[in-house]
Amino acid sequence: MTDVNPDQIGAGAPQPLEWRDGDMPYSTAFGDHFYCQTDGRLECGHVFLAGNGLPERWNGRQAFLIGELGFGTGLNFAETWRQWKLHRADGQHLHFISFELHPMRGEEIGRALSHWPEIDVERESLTAAWPHAPAGAVSLNLDSQTTLSVVCGRALDGVAAAKPGFDAWYLDGFAPSRNSDMWSEQLMRLVCEKSAAGGTFATYAAAGFVRRNLIAAGFAVERRQGFAGKREMLCGAKASPDQRTDQ
Repeated sequence: MTDVNPDQIGAGAPQPLEWRDGDMPYSTAFGDHFYCQTDGRLECGHVFLAGNGLPERWNGRQAFLIGELGFGTGLNFAETWRQWKLHRADGQHLHFISFELHPMRGEEIGRALSHWPEIDVERESLTAAWPHAPAGAVSLNLDSQTTLSVVCGRALDGVAAAKPGFDAWYLDGFAPSRNSDMWSEQLMRLVCEKSAAGGTFATYAAAGFVRRNLIAAGFAVERRQGFAGKREMLCGAKASPDQRTDQ
């Protein structure tokens, strides 16, 4: 399959995929895999859950709101939902809102997630509820304590229109070198503005311009050990004015 210019696909439309090593999707438009080739599910736990202090920060919260840049295969959501079900208490509610430029088809999501038997239940529930042609804002009440919303289109537009109050963010766009719009200072500022006081972020990315954009946006940024031998990842929290420095 030949490479495709992502600007020619159109916001909200599915993008062409290649399947590598069986069930690993590869974007020909962005020239990147959808998740870590070592183990995307374990990467989710190391980067996005642990990087945001989850599941510990769920304790005692009646409602918790997670935002994600880049829904992709739905892997981060599926693993988060699995962990949520293990740790939640009666009466708690999780709302997971993801912003995705090119939503995948249900059969593509199912194929990609079939690699991990640990999330078979979540995969089956997600693909059963997934619309045939996702567009606009897809909202799925997947159980009595879990809602998934996927806002299809440009992340900048979707985040700008979102209500504030996000407790945690998963920044999981394609690599910054291949998809710089997803890591721009303008978008990071919106992410910070929409975060609740003490709201956090985590990302596998560690590029210098990403770190600088996050600091400029208003986050206190911390470097941590990356996943699977990667030297660094970034995480942090919405800063008070005197905390806006790199750590």
